[in-house]
Amino acid sequence: MAKSVANRTAAVLGATGLVGERVTRLLLADARWARVAAIGRRMPPIDDPALVRVEGGLLADGAWADALAVDDVFCCLGTTIAKAGSEAAFRAVDHDAVVRAATAARQRGAAQLLVVSSLGADPGSRVFYSRVKGEMEAAVAALGFPCCQVFRPSLLLGPRAESRLGERVAALLMRPLGPLLGRYRPIHRDAVAAAMVRIAAAAPAGLNFYPSARIAAIAAVMTP
Repeated sequence: MAKSVANRTAAVLGATGLVGERVTRLLLADARWARVAAIGRRMPPIDDPALVRVEGGLLADGAWADALAVDDVFCCLGTTIAKAGSEAAFRAVDHDAVVRAATAARQRGAAQLLVVSSLGADPGSRVFYSRVKGEMEAAVAALGFPCCQVFRPSLLLGPRAESRLGERVAALLMRPLGPLLGRYRPIHRDAVAAAMVRIAAAAPAGLNFYPSARIAAIAAVMTP
């Protein structure tokens, strides 16, 4: 079981991304975590003495792996096929890098993994994106973390560092239809980040899935 007291340690993969940067800021503002390691090629624009910066690509060997010897690992990695350039490059980030990092964390004694997946993730899906996400979920679930939390948000809203025209158009079209979209309604990155930190603090045992509607409900209870 993950610790439920103060002085916990955490690592965030994808700490400059839409969800990852917000998660990092929430952890640094929360007295329950004494140290937060940001791991990746780029570092978040955050000045905090509790933030440990570990630069390195997750698909290359490096010292980043030892930084995963923490209590809680937040994996917020993710790209698009358009940005990655090919299906193979997309899979390298959204599957290979995630599984490699999760494996390193488990080998180093991390008790809890919290990973951002996607609504509709299914290893048997005919949709490449959903299939890769489902295969990633199955791979990290098989690692045997005492606490494994899988978050499945729908379309993510929020300020991005890079332009994603397709997602912006979809968000504009879907936002006014939100009440009619049910579980497919877009969700803001702040809600996903808040839910992840809240669940991390509670550390429910076993393998747990959080679809978009449940994420929104958890985030709405109160600020972590």
